[in-house]
Amino acid sequence: MRRERGFTLIELLVVFAIMALVIGLVPVAFERLSESAKYRDTVRTMLSELRQARSIALSQGREVRFAVDLSGHAFGLQGAAPHRLAPALRIRATVAERELQRGVAAIRFLPDGGATGGSIEIIRPAGNGVRLRVDWLSGHVSQEPLLQ
Repeated sequence: MRRERGFTLIELLVVFAIMALVIGLVPVAFERLSESAKYRDTVRTMLSELRQARSIALSQGREVRFAVDLSGHAFGLQGAAPHRLAPALRIRATVAERELQRGVAAIRFLPDGGATGGSIEIIRPAGNGVRLRVDWLSGHVSQEPLLQ
């Protein structure tokens, strides 16, 4: 007996079902990948600018202010163009009382190597994130995971 070549209707339906499942998952995976990339970019940029602020204060012998606009979702060095925070991310800051003015939290880096100190938390939609700490005595900037 000779059998015809080709696909059965069941085989075609299984292939179409798998394709529909894959096509349905691609936007979700892309959204997560995009959110993750924006989060990592924000952490890298903020960490780099905090360290740059300390370096400028030490090398140029002047105070340098790093500010976080909590209501405007922006951050950056004073006098430079601010960086926008991705809408999905939240930000919290703990700074000296005198460095919190009209929804803007700041950390000042001093020419002697110290700082006003504080911490900035970058929080993902899932609730996890990172805390960037600035030591008030040394001005050293460190990064640690944010515990839920």
